[in-house]
Amino acid sequence: MLPSALLASLEGIKGFHREAFEGVHASGVQLTSVRLNPMKPVQAALAAAQTIQPLLAAPVPWCADAWYLSERPSFTFDPLFHAGAYYVQEASSMFLWKVLTEHIPSPSGKKVLDLCAAPGGKSTLLATYFKEGLVVSNEVIKSRAAILVENITKWGADHVVVTNNDPLHFQSIPHYFDVIAVDAPCSGSGLFRKDPDAIKEWSEDNVQLCSQRQQRIIADVLPALKEDGLLIYSTCSYSREEDEAILDWLVETQGLTSLECTPEADWHITPTESEKYQARGYRFYPDQVKGEGFFIAVLQKTGVAADSHYPGQALPTPSKAELGLLKSFLQLPDAYFLFKQTDHFRAFKKEWETDLSILAKNLYIKKAGVAFGMLKGKDVIPSHELALSYLDLQGLAAVEVDKATALLYLKKKDLMVTADKGWNLIRHCGLNLGWAKVLPNRLNNYYPGEWRILKD
Repeated sequence: MLPSALLASLEGIKGFHREAFEGVHASGVQLTSVRLNPMKPVQAALAAAQTIQPLLAAPVPWCADAWYLSERPSFTFDPLFHAGAYYVQEASSMFLWKVLTEHIPSPSGKKVLDLCAAPGGKSTLLATYFKEGLVVSNEVIKSRAAILVENITKWGADHVVVTNNDPLHFQSIPHYFDVIAVDAPCSGSGLFRKDPDAIKEWSEDNVQLCSQRQQRIIADVLPALKEDGLLIYSTCSYSREEDEAILDWLVETQGLTSLECTPEADWHITPTESEKYQARGYRFYPDQVKGEGFFIAVLQKTGVAADSHYPGQALPTPSKAELGLLKSFLQLPDAYFLFKQTDHFRAFKKEWETDLSILAKNLYIKKAGVAFGMLKGKDVIPSHELALSYLDLQGLAAVEVDKATALLYLKKKDLMVTADKGWNLIRHCGLNLGWAKVLPNRLNNYYPGEWRILKD
C-alpha cells in the first residue's frame, strides 16, 4: 500500500495520474535493463556466451548501448557480468546520456565529477561518454566507496579517479569541473515498485530532511564548478520538495540558470516547471515510461570566469630498476605514465598527470587509473585491475575457459586447466576475468577474495 500522504502530496503535480500510478505499483511488474560496455569486445563475447544475448528485448531509446531485458537472469552466475561486459542499471536513470548529448556534444577534454557515485551506474556511464576526459567518481560513505571501486574496476576505465570525500572538501579546487552530477540522497519514493520495503521507510519528515540535506550537498560542492559549467541534478523521488523546489532554490540562492532538454514525445517523459522561476525538470512515472520513478534537471552556473591556482603534489614514480622490471612484464603505450600508491604501481594517462597531482593534494583517493601491479623482489605481481582494464593485453599468456570453469575461478576454487607456467589471464568468451599463476605442481587462483561468488 502506497503512503496516503505521498499520494496526496502528488495531486496537482504535472503528469501524476493517481489510478494508473497506484495500478502499476500493485501490478508486480519488474523491469530490468543493462548498459553494454563499448570499450570491451562485448558483442562477440555475448554472442559466444548466449547468457544475456537472447534476453536483449528492446533498446533503451534515450541511451546508447542500453537494453531492456525480457526477464531478469541470475547475473551472479554470468561470468561476463564479472568481466565488465555490461552494467545492470535502471533505465530511467540512463536519461543522463540524453542530457549529455544535448548539452555537451563535444566531451573531449572535460573534467567531470560524479559526487554521490556509489554503486557506480552513472559513473560508468560518464566514463563511457567522457572517454577522452577525466572523471572523478566520489562517494562519502566508506563502505559504499569500496563497492564503487569494484564496479569501476570491472568496467575497466583508465581515466577515472575514485575519491572518498565530503562534498565540502571539493571547495579546495574551486572552478575546476566542467560538469558536476549530483544524484542526491533522497526519500526514495521512485523505487517503491522496485523495492517495496522502501515504502516502510518513507515519511513526510524524511522528505523534509532529504530536501535540507540536498541543499547542503549542492551548496558545498558548487564552488568547484566552473563558470558556464553544468550541474546535473537528479533524484529517485517524486516529492516536489526534493525536485522542483530544489530547482527554485538553485535559481534564487545559487544564481544558476535552468536549461531545457528535448525528450521524444513517444518516450512519455513529463516535462515540468518549478513554481517560482519555471526552472525545467523531467519526471519519469512508471505508469508512463519503461522505467522507475526518477527526476532530472540540468542547470548552468553563470558569472565571470575565475582564475584559480591549484596546489598539487609530486606523484611517487618508479625507479629506473623498478620501471625496467615492470616493462619486462608489459610495455605500456606511450600515452600512459606509472606512479606508485602504497605498494602498487598504477597507470594513468599522461595528459591528466598534472590534474592527478592536484587531486592527490586536495582529496582522498581510493583508486586512480589502473593498478598495474606490485613488485616482490624481482617478480611482478600483476593487479586484478590490469586484467579487467581497457589496456591491450593480447601479448600476455592467457587460457580460455568454459562457463563451468569460469564460475569455479570466480568462486576462487581450484582449477584444472592446461596452461603455460607463470602468469596467465583467465579468459571467458574473449573477456578477461583475472589472473592465475601456474606453478610446477599447482595453479594459484588470484581472483580477489572479497569479490568471490559465495553462492553455489
